This record gives sequence, structure tokens and C-alpha cells, in this order.
Amino acid sequence: RAAPAAALKAGDEQQAFVRLSSPLPGLALLAIGAAAAPLPPVGGLPLAGYGAIALMLIGTLLLLPRLAALVLARVPAPRAFAPALAFDQLRGAPGQASVSLATIVASVSLMVSMAIMVASFRQSLDDWLSALLPADVYVRAGPAGDSAYFDEQDQRALAAVPGVARIAFLRAQAIVLDPALPRVSLLARDLPGDDPGQALPLVGDATPRRAGDPPPVWVTEAMVDLHGMRAGKEVTLPLAGQRYPFVVAGVWRDYARQQGAVLVERATYAALTGDRSATDAAVWLAPGVTPAAFRAAVDARIPGGARASLATPGEIRKLSLAVFDRTFAVTYGLLAAAVVVGLTGLSSSFGALALARRREFGVLRHLGMTRRQVGAMLATEGAAISALGLATGLALGFVMSLVLIHVVNRQSFHWSMGLHVPWTSLTALVVTLLVLAMATTVASARQAMGGSVIRAVKDDW
Repeated sequence: RAAPAAALKAGDEQQAFVRLSSPLPGLALLAIGAAAAPLPPVGGLPLAGYGAIALMLIGTLLLLPRLAALVLARVPAPRAFAPALAFDQLRGAPGQASVSLATIVASVSLMVSMAIMVASFRQSLDDWLSALLPADVYVRAGPAGDSAYFDEQDQRALAAVPGVARIAFLRAQAIVLDPALPRVSLLARDLPGDDPGQALPLVGDATPRRAGDPPPVWVTEAMVDLHGMRAGKEVTLPLAGQRYPFVVAGVWRDYARQQGAVLVERATYAALTGDRSATDAAVWLAPGVTPAAFRAAVDARIPGGARASLATPGEIRKLSLAVFDRTFAVTYGLLAAAVVVGLTGLSSSFGALALARRREFGVLRHLGMTRRQVGAMLATEGAAISALGLATGLALGFVMSLVLIHVVNRQSFHWSMGLHVPWTSLTALVVTLLVLAMATTVASARQAMGGSVIRAVKDDW
């Protein structure tokens, strides 16, 4: 396992660099990033969250030389000659891999954090739609929003349509709570009195109602962030030209109304305003009745029923997820670009290192190593560096995804989501990147090994 003098000298220099480089700046940046992440938004923008992600990334990159030296020192020596020589080279000169490591960690961490955030958002949206759409068919009075509605006669006619087992109506309109903020949605619908969580995706528990409290309302997370309507707080709402007191009974998750929504029990709304109209209806069909048959019955029995729009939960879910996928299509493109950038940086850095080590390869060939063994040595180096970079990038990307999900997303859109890690996709991605990194490393070194070994070491004679 004789190594060229140039490699030993470089290894001494790299070891001295690692010894002299202090971990304190990297650790300090990581600590500052973690402390800054939960800070409130500035002007409605999650600047602290973005800054925390940048600080975590830079801090991790500063720690890479020491991390590489620490990990490589604890890897057991392989029995095969070429892989063992590869690990000797990496242990002797850990700083040589810093550029490659930095490229891999930066691209993989950004890619993983975005992939987890998008997967979490999509799964949370899917779960939310499943919880919010329990009926068989949903009917909307018309596309004109508040200007189209079902009056009491229409509602009785809808309920009397053959095949309707159960029907629930909803009244939606926009109200102004703060002239400096967008209008919020006021929803009036029936809720199960014993457990509103059966009909609403509540965030946390509902607040018990006390004797003498005003009527209850349920608000979305955006109302908490934008209007301070926390559970248990007494609020006033403008209804029919008057302001009425309510108490916030709970907070629910809503991905449809970013500006916020307030839900009032329909009986309470009708008693206060005298408005018993409805803009939407949720219909549960009797066994054997199809949505198409219900559609035909509505067209035939209700005046103007042809203007109403009908959709099944499956159609709404499919349309919503299709819109989501189109919206985040650019994100998938950015993830692919991150992979290409990472592989390009890996190829460039390893290619430059291979060219700088041409005389080392020549000496190894003179000492009896074959081209295959030199290639195996380089492939091992590439695999080891890539594996370390991928592991670090995965860990950092997971932490960054938590900031994106619980800080950046919440402060930007005012809704929360659950954490869903796409394990299958990430595993396939890591394996693919590891194989491509090994192939890239060997391909980048072919040119350096292609020249004559005598020419490569002639300056050392």
C-alpha cells in the first residue's frame, strides 16, 4: 500500500487544515438557525424561516471537513486492496472531498426538503378532502357565488327528489372584518351538537361551552393568524347590518380559503339574520341511486336546476389534486435540476481531483496496480464520498423540511399540514444517485488514467 510522496504531502496538508479549522462557526450558525426558525413573520413574509434554512445549510457545509474526517476514521478497512487504498487516501486527505461533499449535501438537502414538503402538503390535502366530503353528491346553486342561491322552496324540492336519503344545506358569503385585510368567508351550516369534529377537521380540541356564553363559531387557522381569533375568545361578526357576539369554540383546517373562514351554525345564523337561503347542498343518496339519476331528477323537478353544478367527492378530489400537481409541477422541475446540478458538481470536482492525481495514478501503475484496480479505487472513493454526502443531505433536508412545513408554509399560507415522508421515492432517489455518482466518478477519472504512465511520472525521475 505504498502511496506517492505527493499524496502523503497533500494528506499532511489536509490533516493540518482539518485540525486547524474550528467547528465553532458551523455549530454557531446551526444554533442561530434553529433559534431563528420560530420567529414571527416580517411584513407577512417568513423571512426568519428562510434565513434559518440558509444558516443551517451554510453551517453544515462548514462542518463537512471535520464530519468527513470523523466518519472516515471510524470506517473499518476493507479486505480488498483497491477499496482499502481508497479509504487510506480519503483518511489521509479528507479535505480533498470537501468540494464534492458540499455539492452533494447542498443539492440533496434542498431536493429532500422540497420533496418532503410537497408530499406532506399533497397527502394532507388528500386527507382533508376525504374528511370534508362525506356525502355522495355536492350541489352548488350556480357559479356566480353569493348571487346564486337555493330559496326555501328550492331546498324543499331538493330534499323531496326521489333517492335522497339525507340532505344538508350551507350558506356561504363574504364579510369584512378588517378593511385592511381581504374579506373572509362566512359559512352557515348544520353541525352535530355532540361532536363538531365529526364534520370539521379540527386542529386541537373544541372548547367546552359554558353557561351564558354567546353562540359558538368555528374559525380556520388563517383567522387565528390574521385576526387573532383563538379558541375561547369572544368576537363580534357583522351579520345583516348588525354586529353580534360569538365565542370561538374551535379551530379547523381549511385549504380552500387562504383569507380565512368563520363557520356559524345554520340555525343560529337564520335566527339572527332571517336568511334561510343556501348556496350549497350535501346530498346522501339512497342505496342503488346513482349521481347521474339524481342529476336527471334535479333537472326535471327543480326550476332552474340545470344551472346548478353537481359533483361527486371523487370528482372534487381528482380536480383538486390535479390543480395541486399543476401548481407544483415547477417544483418537480426544480428537484430534477437539483439532481443534475449535484451530479455535475460531483463530476467536475472529481474530474479536477483526478487530473491533479495523474502522477499518483502513474506511480500506482508502476507499482503493479492494474487499470481495473485503479478504477475500483476511484469508484470506492466516489461511493464513500457520495454515501456520506447523501446521508448528510438526507438528515439536513429532513430538518429543513420541518422548517418549510411548520414555519414557512404556516406563515405564508396560514394553514398547517401533517408530516408525510415519501420513503419509497427517497429510497429510490438515493440509490439512483449513489449509482450515478460512482459511474460519474469513474468516467471523470478515465481521461486522467488514459495517458501513458511513463509520461505521468516523468517529472519525478
